[in-house]
Formats: sequence, C-alpha cells, structure tokens
Amino acid sequence: MEETQQNDQKMEFRALCEEFRANNQIPPEKFDLYQVKRGLRNPDGTGVMAGLTLICNVHGYLIDDAERIPDKGILTYRGINVEDIVEGCRRENRFGFEEVAWLLLFGKQPTRSQLEGFSKLLNSCRELPEYFAEDMIIKAPSRNIMNKLGRSVLALYSYDDNPDDPSLENNMRQAIQLIARLPTIMTYAYQVKRRHFDRQSMFFHPLDPNHSTAEAILNAIRPDRVFTDEEAKLLDLCMILHAEHGGGNNSTFTTRVLSSTGTDIYSAISAAIGSLKGPRHGGANHRVMMMMDDLMGHVKNWESDDEVGSYLEKIVRKEAGDRSGLIYGMGHAVYTLSDPRAVILKENARKMAEEHGMLRKFELFERVEKLSPDVFAKVKNDRKVISANVDFYSGLVYEMLGIPSDLYTPMFAVSRIAGWCAHRIEEMETCGRIMRPAYRSLTHEKQYIPIDERE
Repeated sequence: MEETQQNDQKMEFRALCEEFRANNQIPPEKFDLYQVKRGLRNPDGTGVMAGLTLICNVHGYLIDDAERIPDKGILTYRGINVEDIVEGCRRENRFGFEEVAWLLLFGKQPTRSQLEGFSKLLNSCRELPEYFAEDMIIKAPSRNIMNKLGRSVLALYSYDDNPDDPSLENNMRQAIQLIARLPTIMTYAYQVKRRHFDRQSMFFHPLDPNHSTAEAILNAIRPDRVFTDEEAKLLDLCMILHAEHGGGNNSTFTTRVLSSTGTDIYSAISAAIGSLKGPRHGGANHRVMMMMDDLMGHVKNWESDDEVGSYLEKIVRKEAGDRSGLIYGMGHAVYTLSDPRAVILKENARKMAEEHGMLRKFELFERVEKLSPDVFAKVKNDRKVISANVDFYSGLVYEMLGIPSDLYTPMFAVSRIAGWCAHRIEEMETCGRIMRPAYRSLTHEKQYIPIDERE
C-alpha cells in the first residue's frame, strides 16, 4: 500500500513539473534583448561591479580597448601576494592559516605577540557549547557534511546569549568563535556520519591546546592521532589558499547579501555554506576526483596523449563521465593563463606524489591539464585560454593526506570561513545599504478567470 502511494505521488509530482514547464519558459534571446547580465556577468565574462573591498584582489587578465587579454594569475590578501605569504611560512617553517585569518579580519600582518595571542584565543574557542554535539550533531546525523555544517552554524544562534547585536565588537567575537568552531563541527559531523551511515567506528579525540588548526583537524580524523609535521603543513597550505577569493565569488557574495539586511552572522554564514555546497562552486574538487577515477578506469595507457585525449573528447561531447560535458577543475571565471593557487598546490602535490609512490597518477593529472585546452578547441571550437584551477589538484592533495572524500568540500568551508567573516564585517561596517538588484518582468496583463470557467 505504501509503495503504491509513493508511486502515485511520483506521478503527481511529474505532472506538476510538466505544468510548470508549460508556463515558465524564458527564451534565451530575451536576456540579450533586455541586456540582462545573467549570473551578474558582463558579456565578456567579467563580473558586474557590485561593491568595493579592502580584503582581497583576484587578477587574471588585462583590459585593452575593452578586450580581455590573458595574464598570469595573482591573488593578494590585503595587498600581499599569497605566494609571498606561503613562501614566508615555508621559509620560517611555521603554520600560516591563523596568520591569514588575522590578516583578513584586521587588515595588516600580526606581530609575533599578536599572532601568539590570536592563536591562543582560537584554541580557547574550539570547544563547542555544552551539549551542542550531543543535541545538534549526534542525535541528528547527516549523510552530507556540508548540510550538517550549515544546520549546526544556524543552531549556534540559540547558544549565543547576544546573537543579534550588530556592533563591531559582537560581530568580531562571533566571527572568531565561528572560525575556531567550524573545524570541530566538521570533524564531529564526519565521525557521526561514519557511525550512523557507514557502520564504522566513530571516535572523538580530545582537543590539544597546542595544535594549529590544521593539526587539530588531522588529530580529529585519524584513529591513531598520528601525523607528520610535513602533512600538517601541507594541509595548512591548502587552508591558506582556500581562505579567501574576493567578494564576487558566490558564497562570499551570499555572505554580503545577507549581511546587507542586518541579519545575524549565523544566518549569513549558514547561507554561505549552502552556496559553497553547490557543485558549481565548492563541490568541484570532489567531482574532479570522480572524473579522474572514471578516466583511470577507462583509459588503459595513462602515458598516451592520444588515448587520454580521446577519452577527454568523449567527456566534452557528453559521451563519458557524468555526461555534463565538463572537464572539472579546468577553467576559471577570472584566471586565464594560471591560477596561482593551483600552481602552488601542483608543486607540492608532485613532491608528495613522489614520496607516496603516486607519481604515475600525478602525471596523469598533469596530462589532463595539458591536453584539455586542445580538446575544447577541437570539440567545441572554443579557443579561450584556460588553465587548471585550485579544485583540479586540491582533491589529489587531500587524497594523499588521507582526508576522506566526504570532507573535500567541508575543508573548503572551514578555510573560507575566514574570508566570509572578514567580508561580513566589512559589509556591516562600510556599506550600509541593503542589496536590491532588479528583475525585468516579462508578464503581460491577463484577465482573472472564475475558478469554474478555467481549463
């Protein structure tokens, strides 16, 4: 009886969808006719200018006589090249995510004493409120960790004695607590997911007050709590590179849109997590690994440009892979010649692949990166300059670090929350107007029809 009812509902929903399709089509040419910038993109693919920021700059091309000229990618946090930040941390053999969080929030590099104090503050805020883990995570597990992150952040509102105060002091307190707590929520949610859905043992290790954020994450997800300094520094590097990427990316813009209404920080950050969960945004690194697993299963000779290129052509023609026609991890809305994050990750991924006996797999990734532009040119006659983006190599790095695929996109979130919070505070402190773009209506006046006369 229940199965019959479910089938009847499916048929009813299918009929309702057909009703929707019959009355809700907007011809693509209408967007051009009314000069609507779909996706808030200009005709040349650049983003519509929606605001000003002191936090970050993403450079990927030059403009010459209104034409985009491809250029080397440059990413700066508060005016400082991220490559210099990474190199500085490497040279001094120290962790950098906490420093980057400070830089993004406050606008200048911290002194040694400021960084030490800030790191201690983050450590003191990592513990979740009393009974939060039991009531919000353990009792309500989710198959999707991003879903649990969003729900948990929203639930933190109820554990805050002063959630709605819009003052800078209150927003800063909340921001620092969220930056500290989100990794804890992620690792708890993953353990509960393992136990409830995967039927595997879950384990909750005590927090170590001396750990950096990257170390705390590895400590929480590994059964034996064992990891090397090199592994922790590589995860820290990933977090630095994912911490911020300008105000125009979808999740950060979501943060600013909600913040412009004056709503609480938990609502704004939960919405950003929902945005990042989307496969067109933060979920791409997981799809890269799925695509590469599929390719490895169908291509016998990984060293053959012809064989690998032929399968990539099938992917673009929607004959292979997930039939989307996309080579995941290739191309970016801003970067053209290079994505600096991908360049840094690729360099470190090669070193780790050599050490872990995964060089052949790494070189297959390189081959896909090399062949993809020609494949798009051949199959779609698209000769736009493209390069690998950060998602192309981040999943491979996570795999070599033993990070489970369930956490690929959540790792993006626990890194990017530093940037989200910085933009949240900047929006609240400097903008002062609710965002309210326009939509052109295509409806025409119609007469009301009494219900018994409708067809």
